[in-house]
Amino acid sequence: MFRCSLVTFFAVVALPAFALEKATFATNWRAQAEHGGFYQALVDGTYARYGLDVTIQQGGPQINARLLLAAGRVDFAMGANTIQMFESVQQNVPVVTVASMFQIEPAVFMSHPGEGLDRFEDLPSATVFIASDFRASVWQWLKQSYGFKDEKAKPYGFNSAPFIADKKSVQEGILTSEPYAIEQKAGFRPNVFLLADYGYDSYSTTIETRAETIDKKLDLVQRFVDASIIGWYAYLYGDNAAANAAIKRDNPEMTDAQLAFSLAKMKERGIVDSGDALALGIGAMTDARMTSFFDKISKAGVVPAELDYRKGYTLRFIGKKVGMELRR
Repeated sequence: MFRCSLVTFFAVVALPAFALEKATFATNWRAQAEHGGFYQALVDGTYARYGLDVTIQQGGPQINARLLLAAGRVDFAMGANTIQMFESVQQNVPVVTVASMFQIEPAVFMSHPGEGLDRFEDLPSATVFIASDFRASVWQWLKQSYGFKDEKAKPYGFNSAPFIADKKSVQEGILTSEPYAIEQKAGFRPNVFLLADYGYDSYSTTIETRAETIDKKLDLVQRFVDASIIGWYAYLYGDNAAANAAIKRDNPEMTDAQLAFSLAKMKERGIVDSGDALALGIGAMTDARMTSFFDKISKAGVVPAELDYRKGYTLRFIGKKVGMELRR
């Protein structure tokens, strides 16, 4: 009788270990290598080992991950950059950044080589193709810090043909994407200027959740952050073939060559694993870095100087050196 009761007791206690908790993560664009760590954690079972049944909801041009998160339709969302976090605070959106998978914002400018635009200081004199969100954010900092002028800016509609045709022009882009596309389409390798090298120290590819989720499901948030961090170490330094296959299933337009290029650039420039992440682990953020970026952006007039930006993030889930033993 005692043995039977003991068996029953352990069976009841053990059940929760096998009941995976569902969580949905909305990305901010179509599947790509820049999302690789999350796909890695999904396909190699890391999320499951952390008790999570995760669904990755792919983003796209008509999908706003932050709105889905704020409306409670997903549990976590991928944030693009720190300015979006500031805007959420300014608009009283109850969304909190809990980790930053990219230590370096991969925003770049590109120029034609050998056309007098081979140095960053040459760029303000050129025609610059920029998108509307870039104009409202990064461009304001560039004007304030480096003397770029509004009259030189032209709309960029994510079609590189105008830039390719005008050898005296500059185009915005993402380090892991547009330089590869230009080389494939136009047959030349553009000059690439990573804006982070010139002081633009925004975080990027963040994990966001609702303040309510932090209050009520603290353990869920911690497990999702930890598993995602391990996924990123595995994607960067381990066997990522299954993750890349999953990315291509979600986004059939993605190619092996583009995935390889993107991963190489992320590793080459330490987009994910550099800076504070070397000591604190992938996902790291610091108050000092947030303050540095806020001071620059508020000085440029992008957000109010009195904004209480600290409401938009927390450091409680990161900096624990999770998964660092996987680094090679």
